[in-house]
Amino acid sequence: MTTDELQPFYQDKVLKELYRDKILKNLQKTFQYKNIHQVPKLVKIQINRGLGIEGQNNSILQKSVNEIRIVSGQQPIITKAKKSIAGFKIREEMNLGVTVTLRKLKMYDFLEKLIHLVLPRVRDFRGLSTKGFDKFGNYNFGLQEQLVFPEINYDDVDKTRGFNISIVTTAKTKDEGISLLKEFGFPLVD
Repeated sequence: MTTDELQPFYQDKVLKELYRDKILKNLQKTFQYKNIHQVPKLVKIQINRGLGIEGQNNSILQKSVNEIRIVSGQQPIITKAKKSIAGFKIREEMNLGVTVTLRKLKMYDFLEKLIHLVLPRVRDFRGLSTKGFDKFGNYNFGLQEQLVFPEINYDDVDKTRGFNISIVTTAKTKDEGISLLKEFGFPLVD
Protein backbone atom coordinates (compact mmCIF):
# COMPACT_ATOMS: atom_id res chain seq x y z
CA MET A 1 0.00 0.00 0.00
CA THR A 2 1.16 3.51 -0.76
CA THR A 3 0.96 6.37 1.70
CA ASP A 4 -1.94 7.84 -0.27
CA GLU A 5 -3.99 4.69 0.32
CA LEU A 6 -3.17 4.77 4.04
CA GLN A 7 -4.12 8.44 4.45
CA PRO A 8 -7.80 7.86 5.45
CA PHE A 9 -6.72 5.53 8.24
CA TYR A 10 -4.45 8.21 9.68
CA GLN A 11 -7.28 10.71 9.58
CA ASP A 12 -9.59 8.33 11.45
CA LYS A 13 -7.02 7.79 14.17
CA VAL A 14 -6.36 11.51 14.43
CA LEU A 15 -10.05 12.37 14.85
CA LYS A 16 -10.64 9.53 17.31
CA GLU A 17 -7.50 10.46 19.25
CA LEU A 18 -8.61 14.10 19.22
CA TYR A 19 -11.82 13.01 20.96
CA ARG A 20 -10.00 10.83 23.47
CA ASP A 21 -7.18 13.26 24.29
CA LYS A 22 -8.75 16.72 24.03
CA ILE A 23 -12.52 16.79 23.52
CA LEU A 24 -13.27 14.34 26.34
CA LYS A 25 -11.37 16.45 28.88
CA ASN A 26 -12.83 19.76 27.63
CA LEU A 27 -16.42 18.50 27.85
CA GLN A 28 -15.83 16.92 31.26
CA LYS A 29 -14.53 20.25 32.54
CA THR A 30 -17.27 22.32 30.85
CA PHE A 31 -20.23 20.26 32.09
CA GLN A 32 -18.51 19.16 35.36
CA TYR A 33 -19.07 15.45 34.92
CA LYS A 34 -17.88 13.29 37.80
CA ASN A 35 -17.49 10.18 35.63
CA ILE A 36 -15.76 10.04 32.23
CA HIS A 37 -18.58 7.80 30.91
CA GLN A 38 -21.08 10.65 31.27
CA VAL A 39 -19.30 12.64 28.56
CA PRO A 40 -21.28 12.53 25.27
CA LYS A 41 -19.79 10.73 22.28
CA LEU A 42 -20.72 9.95 18.68
CA VAL A 43 -22.72 6.76 18.16
CA LYS A 44 -23.46 6.69 14.41
CA ILE A 45 -24.02 8.76 11.29
CA GLN A 46 -26.94 7.88 9.04
CA ILE A 47 -27.11 9.05 5.42
CA ASN A 48 -30.51 8.89 3.76
CA ARG A 49 -32.01 9.80 0.40
CA GLY A 50 -35.74 9.61 -0.19
CA LEU A 51 -36.71 9.02 -3.82
CA GLY A 52 -40.48 8.67 -3.60
CA ILE A 53 -42.07 7.58 -6.88
CA GLU A 54 -38.68 7.92 -8.65
CA GLY A 55 -37.63 4.84 -6.69
CA GLN A 56 -39.58 2.75 -9.19
CA ASN A 57 -37.19 3.74 -11.97
CA ASN A 58 -34.41 1.15 -11.69
CA SER A 59 -31.71 3.36 -13.25
CA ILE A 60 -32.39 6.24 -10.81
CA LEU A 61 -32.40 3.79 -7.91
CA GLN A 62 -29.07 2.27 -8.96
CA LYS A 63 -27.50 5.73 -9.43
CA SER A 64 -28.57 6.66 -5.91
CA VAL A 65 -27.19 3.42 -4.49
CA ASN A 66 -23.87 4.00 -6.29
CA GLU A 67 -23.62 7.65 -5.18
CA ILE A 68 -24.24 6.82 -1.52
CA ARG A 69 -21.81 3.88 -1.71
CA ILE A 70 -19.11 6.14 -3.17
CA VAL A 71 -19.74 8.90 -0.63
CA SER A 72 -19.94 6.68 2.47
CA GLY A 73 -17.61 3.81 1.55
CA GLN A 74 -20.28 1.27 2.53
CA GLN A 75 -23.05 -0.52 0.62
CA PRO A 76 -26.45 1.11 1.37
CA ILE A 77 -29.78 -0.66 1.70
CA ILE A 78 -32.94 0.12 -0.26
CA THR A 79 -35.85 1.21 1.92
CA LYS A 80 -39.32 -0.06 1.08
CA ALA A 81 -42.85 1.08 1.91
CA LYS A 82 -44.34 -0.68 4.94
CA LYS A 83 -47.94 -0.24 3.80
CA SER A 84 -49.96 0.99 0.83
CA ILE A 85 -51.13 4.63 0.74
CA ALA A 86 -53.48 5.35 -2.16
CA GLY A 87 -53.24 9.16 -1.86
CA PHE A 88 -49.49 9.05 -2.49
CA LYS A 89 -49.71 6.23 -5.08
CA ILE A 90 -47.55 3.99 -2.89
CA ARG A 91 -47.93 0.24 -2.68
CA GLU A 92 -46.58 -2.06 0.00
CA GLU A 93 -42.94 -3.19 -0.57
CA MET A 94 -42.38 -0.37 -3.11
CA ASN A 95 -38.81 1.04 -3.26
CA LEU A 96 -38.81 4.52 -1.72
CA GLY A 97 -35.24 5.44 -0.85
CA VAL A 98 -31.69 4.51 0.07
CA THR A 99 -30.01 4.60 3.48
CA VAL A 100 -26.70 3.68 5.09
CA THR A 101 -25.52 3.70 8.73
CA LEU A 102 -21.87 4.41 9.52
CA ARG A 103 -20.24 3.42 12.80
CA LYS A 104 -16.73 3.40 14.31
CA LEU A 105 -13.88 4.09 11.86
CA LYS A 106 -16.09 4.71 8.81
CA MET A 107 -18.11 7.20 10.87
CA TYR A 108 -14.99 9.16 11.83
CA ASP A 109 -13.69 9.01 8.25
CA PHE A 110 -16.96 10.40 6.90
CA LEU A 111 -17.09 13.10 9.59
CA GLU A 112 -13.54 14.21 8.77
CA LYS A 113 -14.41 14.42 5.06
CA LEU A 114 -17.67 16.23 5.81
CA ILE A 115 -16.09 18.90 8.01
CA HIS A 116 -12.93 19.59 6.00
CA LEU A 117 -13.86 18.88 2.37
CA VAL A 118 -17.60 18.80 1.75
CA LEU A 119 -19.07 21.66 3.79
CA PRO A 120 -16.52 24.25 2.54
CA ARG A 121 -17.52 23.31 -1.03
CA VAL A 122 -21.21 24.17 -0.46
CA ARG A 123 -22.15 27.29 -2.39
CA ASP A 124 -22.70 30.39 -0.19
CA PHE A 125 -21.94 28.39 2.96
CA ARG A 126 -22.13 30.38 6.18
CA GLY A 127 -22.37 27.51 8.65
CA LEU A 128 -25.00 25.01 9.77
CA SER A 129 -27.92 26.09 11.93
CA THR A 130 -28.22 24.83 15.49
CA LYS A 131 -31.98 24.44 14.91
CA GLY A 132 -31.29 20.94 13.53
CA PHE A 133 -30.68 19.57 17.04
CA ASP A 134 -33.39 17.64 18.83
CA LYS A 135 -33.81 17.78 22.62
CA PHE A 136 -31.52 14.76 23.06
CA GLY A 137 -28.48 16.26 21.31
CA ASN A 138 -28.81 14.47 17.94
CA TYR A 139 -28.23 16.59 14.84
CA ASN A 140 -30.04 16.40 11.48
CA PHE A 141 -29.32 18.43 8.38
CA GLY A 142 -29.61 18.15 4.62
CA LEU A 143 -27.37 18.80 1.66
CA GLN A 144 -29.08 20.11 -1.46
CA GLU A 145 -26.85 18.44 -4.04
CA GLN A 146 -24.47 15.52 -4.27
CA LEU A 147 -21.82 17.40 -6.28
CA VAL A 148 -20.26 18.87 -3.11
CA PHE A 149 -18.67 15.47 -2.50
CA PRO A 150 -15.34 15.29 -4.37
CA GLU A 151 -15.80 11.60 -5.27
CA ILE A 152 -18.86 12.22 -7.43
CA ASN A 153 -18.13 12.98 -11.07
CA TYR A 154 -20.11 15.82 -12.61
CA ASP A 155 -20.68 13.88 -15.86
CA ASP A 156 -22.37 10.97 -14.03
CA VAL A 157 -25.08 13.17 -12.48
CA ASP A 158 -28.33 13.50 -14.41
CA LYS A 159 -30.28 15.42 -11.72
CA THR A 160 -29.24 16.99 -8.42
CA ARG A 161 -30.58 15.02 -5.49
CA GLY A 162 -29.68 15.80 -1.91
CA PHE A 163 -28.94 13.80 1.21
CA ASN A 164 -30.29 13.84 4.73
CA ILE A 165 -27.56 13.29 7.32
CA SER A 166 -28.27 12.39 10.95
CA ILE A 167 -25.55 12.44 13.58
CA VAL A 168 -26.57 10.41 16.64
CA THR A 169 -24.83 11.11 19.96
CA THR A 170 -25.14 9.95 23.57
CA ALA A 171 -25.78 13.54 24.69
CA LYS A 172 -28.68 14.08 27.09
CA THR A 173 -29.44 17.70 26.15
CA LYS A 174 -29.24 19.98 23.13
CA ASP A 175 -26.41 22.02 24.70
CA GLU A 176 -24.27 18.90 25.18
CA GLY A 177 -24.78 17.92 21.54
CA ILE A 178 -23.87 21.40 20.30
CA SER A 179 -20.72 21.46 22.44
CA LEU A 180 -19.66 18.00 21.24
CA LEU A 181 -19.97 18.84 17.54
CA LYS A 182 -18.32 22.25 17.98
CA GLU A 183 -15.36 20.54 19.66
CA PHE A 184 -15.01 18.31 16.59
CA GLY A 185 -14.83 21.47 14.47
CA PHE A 186 -18.37 21.40 13.07
CA PRO A 187 -19.25 24.84 11.59
CA LEU A 188 -22.37 25.59 13.67
CA VAL A 189 -23.94 29.06 13.86
CA ASP A 190 -26.96 30.35 15.79
